[in-house]
Amino acid sequence: MKAIHCTKYIIACATFLLGFGLFDGYAQSNYKEGSNNFARYTKSGDIKYLLEARKFIDQGYIEKRDSASYDNTLLRGLVYSSLAVADSNRTQKYEKDPIDEAEFMLTRLDDDQLNHENGAQIDYLKKRLAAAYLIRANRALTNNNYDEAFNLFTKVDQYGDDINAKHNLALLSDRLDRKDDAIGFYDNFIQDKSQAKPSYILTLSKLHLDKGDDNAAKNVLLKGREFFPTNKDILFELMNLYAVNGAYEAIVALEDQAIALEPENVNLNYLMGFAYEVTGNREKAESYFKKTLELDPDDYNSNYELGLLYLKDFVKDTSDLEKQYVAQEYLLKANEINPNAVNALKSLAVLFDKSGNSVQLERVNNQLNQVNIN
Repeated sequence: MKAIHCTKYIIACATFLLGFGLFDGYAQSNYKEGSNNFARYTKSGDIKYLLEARKFIDQGYIEKRDSASYDNTLLRGLVYSSLAVADSNRTQKYEKDPIDEAEFMLTRLDDDQLNHENGAQIDYLKKRLAAAYLIRANRALTNNNYDEAFNLFTKVDQYGDDINAKHNLALLSDRLDRKDDAIGFYDNFIQDKSQAKPSYILTLSKLHLDKGDDNAAKNVLLKGREFFPTNKDILFELMNLYAVNGAYEAIVALEDQAIALEPENVNLNYLMGFAYEVTGNREKAESYFKKTLELDPDDYNSNYELGLLYLKDFVKDTSDLEKQYVAQEYLLKANEINPNAVNALKSLAVLFDKSGNSVQLERVNNQLNQVNIN
């Protein structure tokens, strides 16, 4: 009786061991078929092989012991990250989105030595994830879902370290009023001259200006001048910043470079004239104001400034009728261009008062009163 029981036990054990061996072989067969089909997919790009690879890797990833296999986990990550891109419209049925499945597989690849040995495959997995997130990010942009797009481009950057993703993140940070984030991105862009672009310099400068940090904006533009010495947009932005801060000596120092880039730029010629006027070089100031009027006779500012130059001369010597008439000519032209400009009217009032022209003085004062009432 005991012998019979022992025989049954041996038979049962043998059956269990045989079944275990068959299952193990079955799992290995699924892995092999899945791997072969995935290889065919990477060579041909035909999604039918990818779907076959999915079928086999799913069948070979059922038992708990399957998930402990590094090779199974890696192949599953490769397959599902590829599906996340190839089936971006999700025409197949999934219990879990391919992106989520691939990311989960990636977290389970925690053996440093095996990760090193399979570095190329893991890079492929990450690049597929980056591409899948990029598809979603672009769709979010198209639908003006900027917060979602920002989060998705963050994922693209995480897996792909993509300069274009970083650029989109910078743009979105600015649009979402995340100024500090945007400044951080653009600041990184300009650390390396090979990656820097004039547009990055100009945008970063503007971001600093928006925060009221003129000094930081100036330093960015100066770095831009080092990287792109012939870029006129950076140069002119720097000169405008100098003008806002009253640094006219710095503008004068840039004269040759600026004029060489755009000798017939009306605004530039006027700015140079004004800079020379402020820094005390009357002759150069007059020359640039007259150049401006050659380019645009109806430029209000240059007519007014020329009139003011001659008015100052006339006030010093009211017997100099030539200075009086020249000042009057330019100031009246400025008044004609902009009848409500208070500075031209006040200058004309001084001129007519000093010249004793009471009729014109009364007219100008009446016009000034009318402007002030309005």
